[in-house]
Amino acid sequence: MRSLKNRIQLIGRVGRDPEFRLLESGKNVVNFSMATSDSYKSASGEKTVETQWHQIVAWGGLAEIADKYLKKGSEVAVQGKLIHRSYEGPDGKKRYVTEIIADEILLLGKPTKQDVNSVESA
Repeated sequence: MRSLKNRIQLIGRVGRDPEFRLLESGKNVVNFSMATSDSYKSASGEKTVETQWHQIVAWGGLAEIADKYLKKGSEVAVQGKLIHRSYEGPDGKKRYVTEIIADEILLLGKPTKQDVNSVESA
């Protein structure tokens, strides 16, 4: 059970093209947003879709792969660890961030024009 601690798995669509950076330390990092959606029928019988947005971070070789193959609208499965952190913004205010540090990314399909449009409207 030790390996089950702080594990998250998501399947969804990439919300924007990955942002790749090479840090001064020489490490690669990529950031992208990901949308997951659930649908259900409300009490009145109307179909309701709820979309959640997630911030994904990948390091090293995984960052290079994500940068090369992921595009806005791509359907992906991400596995990783959920983290919460804070930092001081340029205005001096403390900001809080929740991110998923990916250790595995699986490309599930190529984006279609309809997929890209649905991510834009969410």
